[in-house]
Amino acid sequence: MEVDLIFRVAGIGIIVAVLNQLLARSGREEQALLTTIAGLIVVLVIIVQQIGELFEMVKSIFNL
Repeated sequence: MEVDLIFRVAGIGIIVAVLNQLLARSGREEQALLTTIAGLIVVLVIIVQQIGELFEMVKSIFNL
């Protein structure tokens, strides 16, 4: 696994956690929840792209 990927996911997690806390403490629980969901979606998109690249590499290795 690439270290860059780990740092990107961790960075998104930190930003989302901070935003979630700021929004929740200011009484904006709905926006806090939406921020968390948006962060999760961004991370999932990154992971799905990486999985797609892995499948393409496997296909090329085995000439599929």
